[in-house]
Amino acid sequence: MKSAVENLSPTRVKLTVEVPSEELQPHVDAALKSIGSQINVPGFRQGKVPARIIEQRVGKGAVIQEAVNEALPEFFGKAVEETEVEPIGQPEVDITEVPMEDGETLKFTVEVDVRPEITLPDYDGLKIQVDNVEVTDADVEEKLTELRERFGTLSGVDRVVETGDFVSIDLNAEIEGEEVDSVEGVSYEVGSGNMLEGLDEALLGMAKGETKNFSAPLAGGEQAGSSADCTVSVQSVKVRELPEVDDDFAQMASEFDTAEELRADLTTQAEQSKKFEQGIQARDKVLDHLLENTEIPLPESVIESEIHSHLEQEGRLEDAEHRAEVDESTRKALKTQFLLDEVGKVEEVEVGQPELIEYLMMQAQQYGMEPNQFAQLLDQQGQVEGMVGEVARRKALAAALDKATIVDGDGNEVNLDDIVPEDQRAAEGEDTEADEVEGTVVEGEATSETPEGERA
Repeated sequence: MKSAVENLSPTRVKLTVEVPSEELQPHVDAALKSIGSQINVPGFRQGKVPARIIEQRVGKGAVIQEAVNEALPEFFGKAVEETEVEPIGQPEVDITEVPMEDGETLKFTVEVDVRPEITLPDYDGLKIQVDNVEVTDADVEEKLTELRERFGTLSGVDRVVETGDFVSIDLNAEIEGEEVDSVEGVSYEVGSGNMLEGLDEALLGMAKGETKNFSAPLAGGEQAGSSADCTVSVQSVKVRELPEVDDDFAQMASEFDTAEELRADLTTQAEQSKKFEQGIQARDKVLDHLLENTEIPLPESVIESEIHSHLEQEGRLEDAEHRAEVDESTRKALKTQFLLDEVGKVEEVEVGQPELIEYLMMQAQQYGMEPNQFAQLLDQQGQVEGMVGEVARRKALAAALDKATIVDGDGNEVNLDDIVPEDQRAAEGEDTEADEVEGTVVEGEATSETPEGERA
């Protein structure tokens, strides 16, 4: 087999492939066997019909067509390997010569998008400035409030719903009179905005036992993005009562004996959070610097396919404003992927099994699934290779971050290894905070908690 490559653009190539008859023949034989097992010819047992009889019955063209269709993926793969291109997206195949006679050559061309060649800027010793670590009383109070909320209790009130209340509701959604979703007795914090759009506005001013109708786009499912007629009924209204901050609370909520000791520890936690934010900021600035200083051509057909698939799933193909938003995010995500893949090559990044397991467990937790169940789902959907690629990109960005010089606003050097105390790293099995920072390269996750029972 012979193959040649022609560059059509920085992100698209045309492969010309010639396959001699002797390489195609095994596929012709397989096609004859397959067709022979499906037809009945008087005087011959099924599957034992001679090749010439099969060709007389179905036509030689049908045999060659089946052989070529089955062989194309194999020959395309060989051509890709031979020409060392890295295809992405769907290839467009054009068969230019079909071998109808013995000794003739199969010829075809393939146009396909490929990864662009990228020249990285020098990032060794790159200087990045991050914010100073400044812990205020408000930061400590925020930590204290979060702790108090964990030990708060819910008490029923006889008044209309206000922002911050916890309500028990029944919720129903219909499209053109057909029910698409329904829940009963679900607990919801008014103002959290983590359910249907417009739900908060509908609930405000309602009282126990009241029902209200409103319209909202569905957030998930097959009809995500479609406008639904929703009905919400309030079963109960409760407020969260927070415990007083005293020595008894400190002993109940922590390992400390006094409120003063608890506040001191929360101050330390707030400082660690600020330092962690420094690491996140440094990571983002390194990535932004690389993106801004690297020319990365993008395959337009791949982008358009991604955008169309995204909007189709949401049922928003005609939403021009949303299309522009998806277009922008898709381009940045693809640029980031190409960039970090190249950094990974330069840094010779390798992904080991322990790293894959750690990433899998982290993702499973975010999706609320058991690790084994999540792993099976990834395997069934053919996403294992994508998971390996994502871990490699995280490691690549961590490697680039490790080569940068990080300073705060006062010019003091920031050591990312100092962000998590040594005793805590040892307890958690962590090596450096850079590993933690690497954990959210391209995406971010936000979680929220709702009351369970009477505990807020």
